[in-house]
Amino acid sequence: MSTNNGPLLSLLFIGDVVGRGGRHAVKRMVPYLKKKYNCSFCIVNAENSANGAGITQSCLEDMNVADVFTSGDHIWDQKNLETEIASIRNLLRPANMSKLQPGRGWGYFRNPAGGEVAVISLIGKVFMRDSAYCPFETAESVLAQIPITCKCIFVDFHAEATSEKAALAWFLDGRVTAVIGTHTHVQTADARILPGGTAMLSDVGMTGAADSILGRNTQDVIRKFRTGMPARLNVVEDGIRLDAVVIRYEMNTGKAVSITPISEMFNPNREYIE
Repeated sequence: MSTNNGPLLSLLFIGDVVGRGGRHAVKRMVPYLKKKYNCSFCIVNAENSANGAGITQSCLEDMNVADVFTSGDHIWDQKNLETEIASIRNLLRPANMSKLQPGRGWGYFRNPAGGEVAVISLIGKVFMRDSAYCPFETAESVLAQIPITCKCIFVDFHAEATSEKAALAWFLDGRVTAVIGTHTHVQTADARILPGGTAMLSDVGMTGAADSILGRNTQDVIRKFRTGMPARLNVVEDGIRLDAVVIRYEMNTGKAVSITPISEMFNPNREYIE
């Protein structure tokens, strides 16, 4: 399908992957979802894929169906990633962290269906890390470096406050294809296309256990809230729900024309046909 501004393309973005169960769901479901929604490109937030805290190279290999991986405040929770990240071309750490940190915060990648997709990873400051640089200034700096020929620009904004996420989306309206929030693990109900053609969603949700608290064992979390004592919050590895969003955009302009949130249960006994 196409418009006066060229073909319409679709990309798939998967919410924060939690643990082994989340990785398994991504590996099995992404090819099926790409076919179902006619998506040619897939981005996965791998923030909690290593037992609920951080990322390892082997975790990303488990999810090799993705084109790009984004992250957030847990990027350095696994100690080996500091040396591994230099060799992982499609893993992004937040761009507004210190320039002394290894890795990169944005990149542009070939879309098999046509054109390129620039992906920017950012982290919020409100209720998050004070050491992060201003995401608004960083976004403007990155946009100035993206080749004008790259029309599709996707922003994963890993932030706590809905207001900060919405503010960044409005700030970038008309300059990027989408600003999608991550971090809270709860899919919000505010998906829309802004007047300038930017798709926004305050939080895409998570790929983790449906019967859990943000992917963790409910009793562990309740105990911590009730007692205030340190506690191990075990990851629940079954009953996985995959939260995602599909962005449809014009290849020649990068403007979004539709945004479709997805929330599907993963059935490990089902044959997901590509």
